[in-house]
Amino acid sequence: MASNIKLAEAPEGHEGSGFFATSFDKVIGLARANSLWPLPFATSCCGIEFMATMGSHYDIARFGAERPSFSPRQADILLVAGTIAKKMAPVVKQVYLQMAEPRWVVAIGACASSGGIFDTYSVLQGIDRIIPVDVYVPGCPPRPEQILDGLMQVQELAKNESLRRRNSPEYQHLLESYNIQ
Repeated sequence: MASNIKLAEAPEGHEGSGFFATSFDKVIGLARANSLWPLPFATSCCGIEFMATMGSHYDIARFGAERPSFSPRQADILLVAGTIAKKMAPVVKQVYLQMAEPRWVVAIGACASSGGIFDTYSVLQGIDRIIPVDVYVPGCPPRPEQILDGLMQVQELAKNESLRRRNSPEYQHLLESYNIQ
């Protein structure tokens, strides 16, 4: 009987009888990718789809993200799902700033990505106007499978990110463009 269980891929390295050697970046990346602690910032219908993703049918725990953190200081990934009013924008930015590095942001749904159908004075036309976004999940609302795909894209980013990237001039320039020190 064949098993459908997929194990995490071992990083590139050298192995022999009783040892395995690889780079520190690869080990840290593998650990980060398989132990993401999401902070859901959910409004509107996208929040309901995220709740379905957390449920037993879709089971986000399979990807190492079963512990939602409702404290930004203990979260790795900010999941912004739903409509963000301009009055909420400073709160979203403050939550982002309170997160420790490394941190990733996923814009879930059309409203978080671009304001959706709400092209009005009171709705923020995409959270990328206030904080940098790593992954966009399309849809109105997106299906739980799409949210899981977005999470897997963040896992790939975490797995392949250099430990020094956050100190690079390019990353510092990106943060400065958002007025983040």
